[in-house]
Amino acid sequence: TLYRKYRPKNFSEVIGQKHIVKTLSNAVAGNRVGQAYLFTGPRGTGKTSIARILAKTINCEKLNGVETCEKCQACKIINTGKALDIIEIDAASYTGVDNIRELRETINFPPTSLKYKVYIIDEVHMLSTGAFNALLKTLEEPPTHVVFILATTEIHKVPETIISRCQRFDFARLPIQNIIEKLSLIAQSEKVKIDKDSLEMIAIAAEGGMRDAESLLGQIITLEDKNITLKEVEEILGTTDRKFAYEMAGMIISNETGKAIEKINSLL
Repeated sequence: TLYRKYRPKNFSEVIGQKHIVKTLSNAVAGNRVGQAYLFTGPRGTGKTSIARILAKTINCEKLNGVETCEKCQACKIINTGKALDIIEIDAASYTGVDNIRELRETINFPPTSLKYKVYIIDEVHMLSTGAFNALLKTLEEPPTHVVFILATTEIHKVPETIISRCQRFDFARLPIQNIIEKLSLIAQSEKVKIDKDSLEMIAIAAEGGMRDAESLLGQIITLEDKNITLKEVEEILGTTDRKFAYEMAGMIISNETGKAIEKINSLL
């Protein structure tokens, strides 16, 4: 899928979330890496991607400022997804207190090959009350070789005691222009011709989520048409060109009821 194929590999490739990237980059550059981070925001806005980039950046053996070298042993093993010290946990299927207790038993073991052992807990709000209490104890006194990155789409379900022990970063929905920029780069790489109006329509439909936008573009590209038209995008998205909204607004202002109803019927 496109969102996996074109997932950013380092901070310079991240489009959007500039305030978060800058803060994390400064922390790495100043050797002020925290022990617990909390990433919160809507789906598809880059929480997991930036968590993985941070995990790789703090473990890179030949860091150039805040850019990973992509050549050292640490970068290579992380890029292949075989790093035993980068532990990704889906809290939706890891909700019980026993699971967190198991984590606490292994957390004191030093990393096998990397500098830091990084735990990325996705959808952390899904943990049970008992699991949160067990996690809290670990967050209070984590070993120096461990970094926690918690991610959630529902921050209101995360206990204040957990939030207060983390550095919190709020991810915003991505601006339409940022999404168009990324989709344009993907289209060029895939050797697909698609005009800006079509990209804008996809970006609007994605409602600020880069992953949703990339999934929609992937769906459209499966038409196996190297020259994608606005009409094809409209058909797949089940939407209409914005000019119809302008026309409808004009009819309403002019009290042209009959024409407005005719327009609705033609769209149906």
